[in-house]
Amino acid sequence: MTAVTACLASSIILPHNDGMKKRIISVSHDVLGGTPVFAGTRVPVQTFIEYLECGQSIDVFLDGFPTVKRAQLVAFLEEVTKRMTLKAA
Repeated sequence: MTAVTACLASSIILPHNDGMKKRIISVSHDVLGGTPVFAGTRVPVQTFIEYLECGQSIDVFLDGFPTVKRAQLVAFLEEVTKRMTLKAA
């Protein structure tokens, strides 16, 4: 796991319907040996990045991985964008 994914895994959270915040990326040695995955799934974050790199849409990714929620992907992309913008400033 890279330092970036570790940092993202520890800080990306999504507001939940019950007012609590829910982590959208999780890292556990019990799930894929510690590979960062979308919380509640066994879908690696890296797989989503690879889909985007290949020019695939979010909809295509969601069709292939229905356990991942659109809100998780949007929150992930927003956090990455925010962090990249802060680094550039």
